[in-house]
Amino acid sequence: MVLLLAVGVCLAILPLATGAAILRYRLYDLDRIVSRTLAYGLLTVLLGGGYAGVVLGLGQLLGRSSSLAVAVATLAVAAAFQPARRRVQRVVDRRFDRRRYDATGTIQRFSARLRQQLDLDTLTAELLGVVEQTMQPTSVSLWLGPSNSASQDQTMTDASRAAR
Repeated sequence: MVLLLAVGVCLAILPLATGAAILRYRLYDLDRIVSRTLAYGLLTVLLGGGYAGVVLGLGQLLGRSSSLAVAVATLAVAAAFQPARRRVQRVVDRRFDRRRYDATGTIQRFSARLRQQLDLDTLTAELLGVVEQTMQPTSVSLWLGPSNSASQDQTMTDASRAAR
């Protein structure tokens, strides 16, 4: 009896342990699957509620058996799908996939500073820092080709820095 109980507990814990290992070590790219599942689940609830609200609201105004209410609700949900999907995905990413959201924000901030920066050395250092921060490679290297006004001894610039 005790052996049967122990086997039952082990079999019940096995899927939980497997799920924890998959989530901890990011196997099968499940974070993306979970993010999309949350986004589309929330989107389904929001658009379903909106559809029901429009059908019931227009049904009260136009009569219970009005197919115009159903048509208007269907068109409204179809028109709202893509903007709502983008917003919901952005909210889910910001909440659950912070690293990707931070990387996107870092690149956007760098591109805004890029337009104002004229000094090549400062620009090189900032670019290497952004690449290191967002992608976290083992090493970062930037090779610049010669410009038209560069002298012969400055044909290639190598700015290289090892990741920490």
